[in-house]
Amino acid sequence: MARLRKKACVALFLFTLFIFGTMMGLRTLKPSDGFSDLAPGLKLLPVAAERMDRRSVSSEVVVSPIHVHAITNSKVVYTNSSPEGDIYYDVHIFYYTWFGTPKLDGKYIHWDHVLVPHWDPKIAASYPKGRHTPPEDIGSSFYPELGPYSSRDPDILESHMEQLRAAAAGVLVLSWYPPGMADDNGEPTEDLVPSLLDAAHRHGIKVAFHIQPYKGRTDRTVHDNIKYIIDKYGNHGAFYRFKTSTGKILPLFYIYDSYLTPPEDWANLLSSSGSHSLRKTPYDGVFISLIVEERHKDDIVSGGFDGMYTYFASNGFSFGSSHQNWKAIKTFCDINNLMFIPSVGPGYIDTSIRPWNNHNTRNRVNGKYYETSLQAALMVRPEIVTITSFNEWHEGTQIEKALPKKTLTRMYLDYLPHKPDLYLELTRKWAEQFNKEKEQWLM
Repeated sequence: MARLRKKACVALFLFTLFIFGTMMGLRTLKPSDGFSDLAPGLKLLPVAAERMDRRSVSSEVVVSPIHVHAITNSKVVYTNSSPEGDIYYDVHIFYYTWFGTPKLDGKYIHWDHVLVPHWDPKIAASYPKGRHTPPEDIGSSFYPELGPYSSRDPDILESHMEQLRAAAAGVLVLSWYPPGMADDNGEPTEDLVPSLLDAAHRHGIKVAFHIQPYKGRTDRTVHDNIKYIIDKYGNHGAFYRFKTSTGKILPLFYIYDSYLTPPEDWANLLSSSGSHSLRKTPYDGVFISLIVEERHKDDIVSGGFDGMYTYFASNGFSFGSSHQNWKAIKTFCDINNLMFIPSVGPGYIDTSIRPWNNHNTRNRVNGKYYETSLQAALMVRPEIVTITSFNEWHEGTQIEKALPKKTLTRMYLDYLPHKPDLYLELTRKWAEQFNKEKEQWLM
C-alpha cells in the first residue's frame, strides 16, 4: 500500500511539473491584465523604466488611407502594394543600422553590448557584469545567419532588402539620429542613409524615419530634423510618402518616446496655429506618436499628432502594447480622426544584455506568438501594421534569418524545427491576408 502511495505521489508530481512547463511555454499567448516592471527598449532609470491591394499611382508615391489634420473623412482609395503586387506598403518594419565590425568600422559595435546593471545594487550584485566579446559571444540570445555584421557592408544591405522583399514588408522604418549623434552604445550612422535608400530603391522598398530621443531633443530640434530629412532625402525614389484623400502627398514620421516632450510643446510644432508649425508648409507630414500609457491618448491629441503606434512587441508590457486595449485605442483614434498603428513582433528576450529581466521574456512558441499578435492587429482593422522588428537582435524581436549555434560558453536560441526564414514567410502570409481583408472592409 505504501509503495502504491509512493508511485501515485511521483506520478502526481510529474503531472504537475508537465502542466507547469506547458503553462509557462504558452503564457505569452494571453493578454496580461497587469503591467510588467520594464517595457523592452525603454531606457532605464534608478526608479523605473524611462521613459497597408490596388496599384500605386506611381513607383515613387504610395497612396494609403490616412487621417491628417484639415483632411475630411471622405473615402480614400487604397493603393497598398508595389507595381508588381508582391510587397505591401501598409506593412512597416522597424530597422537598425547601429551594427559594426572591425573590418569595416574598426571595432565591433553593438554586438559587444554591455551587460546593463540593474538599478538596485543588491539585485545587480547577483548578475554578471562586463560586455560581450564577438564574434562567438554577441549581445543577443539568437545568432544571425549572416554572422555579426556591419551595417556599412553593401552586401549586408542587399541581403536585408532581399529578406524584406521576401517578407512582403514594403516600408523600412529607419531608426534615426541626427548627424553626429547616436545611442549610448553606438556610433553615428546618419551617413549610411544614402546607401540604405539606394539599396531599398533597387528592391522597390520605401524608407520612413523613426526619430529617436537623442540628447537635447525638443519640438524645435525636431522641426530642424524634419527640414533636414526632407531637404536631403525627400526627392529620393525610396523616400516614403502618403497620398491623402485631398490629394496631398506627405512623408510619414514615427516619433519614438514622444511622451518625453510636453504636449503643449508638440502643439507648437504640429498644430496649425503653433509658433513654429510645420502645417501647410513644405515640411508638413504625418506625425505618429508613441503610446505607452493610457493617459498619453489625450496628450497625443492635444499635441497635434496624426496618429499613434505602440512599438513594443510584448503583449502586456504597457497599456499601448496590450492586445486587449487595441479595440478601445482604435475607437478613440477614430473619434479623434487619428490613425492607430498597432505594432506586432515575434517575441521578446533581452537577457543577453539585461540578465535580470527574464520575467519580461515573451516566448516565440514556434511562431504562434507572432501569428497571435498579427491576428490581434487585424481584428481592429488598422490602416498600417508595424513590425518590431527586422533586426533588433539585443531584444530578440528580429525576424531576420537566424541559425542554430553553440560555442564553448553559449547556446543560442534558434527557429528550429523551422528554417531560418520562418518569420519572413509568416510576415508575407499575414501581409497578404491583411490586404485581402482590407478589400473586404471596403466592400
